[in-house]
Amino acid sequence: MKLTAEMLRTRAATHSLFMAPTVREAVTRLGLVQADPIQAPARAQDLILRQRVEGYHAGDLERGYATSGLEEDVLHVYGYMPRAIVPLLLPRPGEWHFEREHPELAGRILAYITEHGPTSHRALEQHFGSARTRGEWGNQAKVTTRMLNMLHYRGQLRVAHRVGNDRFFVIAEHPVTSLSAEERLRQLVRLFANLYAPISLLMARIFISHLRYAAPTLEGRRTLLRRMVDLGELVLGEVDGRQYFWPAHTTFATRTDGEVRLLAPFDPIVHDRDRFEHLWGWAYRFEAYTPLAKRKWGYYALPMLWHNAIVGWANVAVREGQLHVETGFINGQPAARGFKRALAQELERMEAFLL
Repeated sequence: MKLTAEMLRTRAATHSLFMAPTVREAVTRLGLVQADPIQAPARAQDLILRQRVEGYHAGDLERGYATSGLEEDVLHVYGYMPRAIVPLLLPRPGEWHFEREHPELAGRILAYITEHGPTSHRALEQHFGSARTRGEWGNQAKVTTRMLNMLHYRGQLRVAHRVGNDRFFVIAEHPVTSLSAEERLRQLVRLFANLYAPISLLMARIFISHLRYAAPTLEGRRTLLRRMVDLGELVLGEVDGRQYFWPAHTTFATRTDGEVRLLAPFDPIVHDRDRFEHLWGWAYRFEAYTPLAKRKWGYYALPMLWHNAIVGWANVAVREGQLHVETGFINGQPAARGFKRALAQELERMEAFLL
C-alpha cells in the first residue's frame, strides 16, 4: 500500500495520543515531556500530560514529582524523562570558563548541598554571594547559578523537586550503565523516533546533532540512522519526496477518536514544525516572543486537532476564576456534524484541568 500524507496525519495523531493511569506511565511511554516555564494557561508539560493521563490537573506533575521516578534533564530539549534514560547520556565531560575563574566553587557547592539537602539557586546566591560571569548568550549570569546548572548537566546533581520555576537540587547517584556506546545511541534514537513517530528526516538529523551536547561521549552519530534502517530497527517511508521514520513493529491505528484536542505548542504531535507544515498545510508558529503587532496566532496559541486535521488554534486564559477562549481557524470553522459539540467538550475538559 502506498504511503500518503493522509495516512501520516492519522499515524501522527493516533500514535501519540493515549490515556495512561499515572504520570509515570505516560512519561515512560512517551520517553520525554518537554518543559517550559511559561504558564498561559498552564505550563507546557501540564498541557502535554492532560491529553495522556486520566484525570490530570494542572500541577500534578510537580506535586508528585518527588516520588514519580522521573528526572529533569536535557535530551534535544529540556524536560522530564524516565530515570533510566539519564545513565544513557552520561558522562558529560568538559570545562567551562567560569570553572577556571572560580576553581573551588563547584566543590564548595557540592559540600553545601550534601550538608543542607535540597537547595535552590537562591539559597546558593545568599550563601556564596552574587558574583557574575559571562552567560551562554554573552550576557551576564550569576556564577552560582551557572555552577549549579553545570553540576546538574554532569550528573553530579539532580532535581529533587520544584516550587514554581525554582528547582531544588540534591546530590545525584546515577547508576553506571554497562551498555555499549552503540546500544546507548540506538536506545536514544528509538526513544526519539517513538516520541515523534512518524519523524521527518530533518527532525531526526536535528535530534542526532543535539546528542553532541546531550550525550557527548557517544560516537557514531552520523551513520546511525542509516544503520538502524538497514538493521530493521527503523522503518523508512516517503511521501511527496520527503522521508519519514518510525520504530519497527509500531502498530498505527487507522481511525481517530473524533475528539477536538487543544495541544501545547510543544506537544509531540506539533513539535516537528517541518512535518506540521508538510502534513497540515500551514505554518504554525510559537509567538510568545514575537512582538504583539506581528503576532498572527496569539501569545500562546494552542493548535486545534480534530480527527487527523489541525483546523485552527485557540488562546485560553483564566481571569477572575472564569475560562476565556478565543479561537481561530485556517479555513473557517468546520461545518461537519459533531465539531461544535466536540469543541465544547474539550473546553469543559480544559476548564476542569485548570480550575
